[in-house]
Amino acid sequence: MTSSQTTPPQARDRSYRSPAGIAGGVVLILIGAWMGGDAVAYGDGRTPWTVLAGLLFVVPLVVAFTIRPAVFGNEERLRLRNPFRDVTLPWSAVSGFKSGYSNEVVDEAGTKYQLWSIPVSLRGRRKVQRQQMRAAKGGRTATGASGLPVTEPRSTGDQAMDELRELHEAHAETAQGTTKVRWAYEIIAPALAGAVLLVVLLAI
Repeated sequence: MTSSQTTPPQARDRSYRSPAGIAGGVVLILIGAWMGGDAVAYGDGRTPWTVLAGLLFVVPLVVAFTIRPAVFGNEERLRLRNPFRDVTLPWSAVSGFKSGYSNEVVDEAGTKYQLWSIPVSLRGRRKVQRQQMRAAKGGRTATGASGLPVTEPRSTGDQAMDELRELHEAHAETAQGTTKVRWAYEIIAPALAGAVLLVVLLAI
């Protein structure tokens, strides 16, 4: 009789991304491809090569700031995919979160990392504040029809930060590991190559 070895299930990630940012990035890339394709097909002289170099420089930057950013959190760690680097922080290495004009996570060494895919929406906060003011003027109480407390409305970004804080509080003592930072060379290399080619072509 043989015993089978079972591997523990992998912790499932919660994913936080910006749908508006992704949509904007896709639109910009499509516009660039349309205009660039037209210039390459019908341009003369060095124009096609200059346009291609420009696209090689611009497209990775558009991807970096719109499509690439993401935040992943599970029971073991927080993983950030920012424009030019990936950061992995076990919950034990996280000191806390800050929300001002941007959302940030702070590690035990005091280093701050911005959460690019969870932007602070001042408009969303003002909308929530207006809803609360209307509820107060209307004489609504903090309890619903069943007599249970009603949760105050929060903006999408603030809700995401609340969830990350809850994960941190629940798993800070059990998670193990160290902070890891990796530069996104798949973004940096083509953008840098495009910039060099563009400078050379414009200087000729």
